[in-house]
Amino acid sequence: MTEQLQQARDDLEEAAKSADDDVRDDIRETTDAFADYVMGDTTPDHAILDERLNTLRQVRERADGNTKDKVEEAIEEVEDYREQVDQA
Repeated sequence: MTEQLQQARDDLEEAAKSADDDVRDDIRETTDAFADYVMGDTTPDHAILDERLNTLRQVRERADGNTKDKVEEAIEEVEDYREQVDQA
């Protein structure tokens, strides 16, 4: 399952390269969180994933071009991952 979060992280790293300053910080914060999930022992639950997805959806609305495309790809990966997470 963490492969999906790793792919989302990779997509967001690409998005950050072409992002405007106003969305880059949000992208990097989410990228760092996904890195923690992939490398660490913690597994995000539905609430945490919803928060991250909300941030990414807001970024998508403010982004354009390659940034928007990569954020959209990351959103799809996280949504797929979220469907596999057990609900509390």
